[in-house]
Amino acid sequence: MMRDQAMFQPGIDQNSGVEPSRVTQPRFWDALPARWNSDADDTLECCQVRNETHDVKSFFFRAPSGRAFVFEPGQFITLELEIDGERVNRCYTISSPPTRPHTISITVKRVPGGTVSNWLHDHLHAGMPVRVLGPAGEFTCARHPASKFLFLSAGSGITPLMSMSRTHHELGEDSDIVFVHSARTPDDIIFARELDLIAANQAHFRTAFVCERVGTRTNWPGITGFLTLPLLKLIAPDFLEREIFTCGPAPYMQAVRNLLDDGGFDRQHYHEESFSFETTVSEAAAPLAEADVAHALPDAPNPVETAPRFKVSFARSHREIECGGGQHVLDAAKQAGVRLPASCTQGMCGTCKVKLVSGEVAMKHAGGIRQREIDQGMVLLCCSKPLTDLVVDK
Repeated sequence: MMRDQAMFQPGIDQNSGVEPSRVTQPRFWDALPARWNSDADDTLECCQVRNETHDVKSFFFRAPSGRAFVFEPGQFITLELEIDGERVNRCYTISSPPTRPHTISITVKRVPGGTVSNWLHDHLHAGMPVRVLGPAGEFTCARHPASKFLFLSAGSGITPLMSMSRTHHELGEDSDIVFVHSARTPDDIIFARELDLIAANQAHFRTAFVCERVGTRTNWPGITGFLTLPLLKLIAPDFLEREIFTCGPAPYMQAVRNLLDDGGFDRQHYHEESFSFETTVSEAAAPLAEADVAHALPDAPNPVETAPRFKVSFARSHREIECGGGQHVLDAAKQAGVRLPASCTQGMCGTCKVKLVSGEVAMKHAGGIRQREIDQGMVLLCCSKPLTDLVVDK
């Protein structure tokens, strides 16, 4: 009996008799290490790449320092990559749960023509270092406790909802969750087997898969077509009583909002993840309409005419524009025809990060910049409004 107990003590080699102190132990057997902080330790190591479907991969990262990841399920991280000599930032929601603190993972679908998703699929492998910012974000069930949840996702939008589902499962919480996922075909359902396992383990966790077409699965027993209000009522008759979290392509989320409005759902209990960077880059480059500029200053009676205006000078390109005091600098630049790198336009991804040479701004970001970078004079143009004339190193 004593020998059997010793066999389960980490670090004891029963065959060689080597002392525990002489045996190299895996780091995860130690006490929980200090919390990882991208401000102090911004480079992670890719430790595994896992194929999920024919065009979806999960990438796992660990901190070389051994620090642990602490985040809320549904939050995202920002990858800071060098692709073809250019710095590119992209946000990806975390697919792993915070209950696995030694690694963190993202799950990425290869998008035709997508710069970052194709680079990740073709080049990122175990052992490579990657600069990472975060975690950040407010799309999380941790901030909206409820007795019943409804998770609605499409395509790779499943990732934050998978993190939430994994968290409930691994904490032993048999929460009342209905998980409805839409995919092109049954072969495109991400995490299908794991969702089936969670449903088998938890009496109150139910799944429903809605596939646009059957593809090669001629014996597909599930639902084909698209999510509609009558179908949602069949899957979750009590959807009006649930806290709803939605993530997917923009058209999908718009369709969900429409059907929920038609069904009389109270939007105060509706939450969605609203960024999709592979599709918003070109949209972000479009100039703002006059109505958009006015909308940026909702509290002013006539914002375009009455707001104070400041000069913004771009030191390297020798361009100069005017920007309203209640207008984001990136918006003013687009309106003036100055093209600047941008992705999310919501202060999350860090793509529009620049050095402020002189002047002051009011910046309200959503996690796309480190505090040490702010201390060094960096700003995000997408969420910065001028308080004085500005000179930007761009």
